[in-house]
Order: sequence, then structure tokens, then C-alpha cells
Amino acid sequence: MEPITEAAAKAAAQLLKGAGLHGHKYAIDATVAEAALRQPGPVAILTSDVDDMTRLCGSKVRMIGL
Repeated sequence: MEPITEAAAKAAAQLLKGAGLHGHKYAIDATVAEAALRQPGPVAILTSDVDDMTRLCGSKVRMIGL
């Protein structure tokens, strides 16, 4: 994982807002989603929370449920 910059944190906050999510419960999910969305494709995330991560990433990232 790479360092979280101020720009990345702001982008993660925008993802939360766009997904209608808020609060510390979703902060790490949004940070992971933001980093995944910046990667060259194809990208996949292994997650136990497919619904929330899909809300954050849309169809741009493949979700693999655990």
C-alpha cells in the first residue's frame, strides 16, 4: 500500500459522498476504493463487503467476495 496523500483523502471523501455513505465505518473502504480506482486496469478487490465496495467503485473494479 502506498502513503495516503491529502489529495487521495479528499478523493476518498468524494467517493463516500457519491455513494451516500458517511462515518468512520466506511473510511478505510473508501481509501482502498480510491487507491484501486487509480490503478491501471484490470483491477480486482478481495472483500467481505462486496455491496459497499461496489457502491464506492462502481463497475470499474471487479469485486471478489470472501
